Parts: sequence; C-alpha cells; structure tokens
Amino acid sequence: MGLSPLPPDLVAGSFTSLDAAASGVTRKRQRQPDLAIPSRGIRVPLGGAATTAANLRAYSALDDASTLTHHSGARIWGYGLPAWMQEDWRIHVARERDASKPRRRNVVGHRMTFKPGEVVIHDGVRVTSPARTWLDLAGLLNVDELIAAGDSAVLAHGSDFPVPRTPLTTIYDLHRMVASHPGMRGIKTARLALPEIRVGADSPQETKMRLILARTKLGEPVLNHVIRNTWGQPAVWPDAAYPEHRLALQYDGGHHSDPVQAARDRKRQEVTERLGWTELRIFKDDLDGDKPFVVEKVRATLQGLLRRQASGTWGSAP
Repeated sequence: MGLSPLPPDLVAGSFTSLDAAASGVTRKRQRQPDLAIPSRGIRVPLGGAATTAANLRAYSALDDASTLTHHSGARIWGYGLPAWMQEDWRIHVARERDASKPRRRNVVGHRMTFKPGEVVIHDGVRVTSPARTWLDLAGLLNVDELIAAGDSAVLAHGSDFPVPRTPLTTIYDLHRMVASHPGMRGIKTARLALPEIRVGADSPQETKMRLILARTKLGEPVLNHVIRNTWGQPAVWPDAAYPEHRLALQYDGGHHSDPVQAARDRKRQEVTERLGWTELRIFKDDLDGDKPFVVEKVRATLQGLLRRQASGTWGSAP
C-alpha cells in the first residue's frame, strides 16, 4: 500500500508537526521516508521543487517570535554570497532579546533587537528586511564580500533591459540602516563597504571584476550601460563597460560552455562589433590571484583601441 497523500498546503515546503496534526496527518505518517526531519518538530517533503523560503517556512512558524536572519535571510532574498557561506546550510533563527535563544539541531540561535520595519513577512516567512539582512551579514563577511551582497541587494535593471528588475532595497536604505545601528557588530565593515556598492552587478563575480578594475588607474567600469543600434533601440547589455572607449566587458561563468549559450555569446559579440564596439570576455581565472590578469587584459585592450583611434581606424560611434 502506498503512502497516503499529504494535504496540498503541506506539500509546497516545510511545515511543523503541529500544523500537520491540525491537518489530520498522524505522527506515524509524519515519520515516513518521503519526509525529512531536519530539526525537532519540522518536516520537509523530499523531492519537491519548493522555493528557499518555502523550505525554511516552518522555522519561522515555530512560534510568533522566531525570525529568519543572516545566511538564511540572505538565501531567501537571493543575495550573492561567497562560496564558504553558500556551503553553510545551518538555519539562522532569532528572537527578541527578552526571549530565549532558539536551540535545536541545525539551527544557529540569536537574541536580537529589531526596530520597526526590520522584520517582514515574505513568501509566508518571517524574515529580516533586505537592508537589515545585509547589515547582519556585516558581522560575518569581509568588506569585498559585503559589497557583493550589497550589489545583489540593490540590483536593478531598467525597462531597456530584456528582463527589467526592481531592487530589493536601495543604497539610501542601506545608509539609513547603518546609521540606525551605530554600535552593532560589523558596523565598521558596513561603513567601509557602503561607498563601493553599485547598482547593476548581476553576480558576485561581476562585482569582483568591477572592484579589481576600479582600484587601478584604469578606473571603474560603468554598470547598466546599454549599447543601442542605429535606430536608438537597445541591442546589447554588457556586464560592464568603458563607454568612452566603446569597450564592453562580458563576464563568462561556467554556464557559458553550454552550446546554446555559446551560440548566444557569439551572436552577441557579432552585434557588439557591428555597432562599433569591442567585446572583451572575462573568465573566472582572470579574477584570481594577487595580481589578477583582468587588469592586464583590459589595459592591453584599451591601449589597442587608443592606437586605432590615433591612426584613424576606429569606427564611428553608433
């Protein structure tokens, strides 16, 4: 005999054993192999396609005071996190300082003070707001890692982009959050990171590329630049650009080895060059080491473009 089906509202993510019992699910059914038990009183359906928030929902449903924070909040919001933090799957749960600290398996418990608006309900989960989540990460990340997380928090693309995006928060909101917690752990890191957060970086690697170049004499490349065709229509969306030199930087991650993506990349490069721009592809290895090769790569390309300009062989701008 097969397992009895779970109620639809329990299949779409984690749930507490109390919620299951209220829906008529017996304790025996809650211990069947199609359900994982990551922590006391919590069940997670296996093999589902639930969102991160749905899989963590039960942790904020344990009581009216439990809030998901730090790594867990960042995962729910989709922040760009360093590899070491992505590999840490412990759940961060906080209660107010006058309550007891959460203590259970696979949970990092916190006692924290939240100001109005710093705890929100998102996708059915009680979680710290995007700006507060970023500030909490300041006590765990280094400056560049926190900049990357900040870039992902304020990421936005306008209507000229194939997929417009609205930001989770704004740089102004991050400044306000820092100003509201002057004595908080990690505040010095947050203050150092704030001036270097920008709108338009789609990944931590793109942030890393931007920071490396910005800290050299080459200067900071522009994000969210749109290359337009002869009719003024959006045609190419480089990851970063030096518009005055018509140089487009495209960061190629591992997925660019896929044949379909590779074909798209070739077409993009053809369009870029047809419009009088030069495309320079940057790879992960170009960003590694004490002296990242991306600096020499961009410098050599810019020097070549300047020589072409001086000789009169540089095409006119679209």
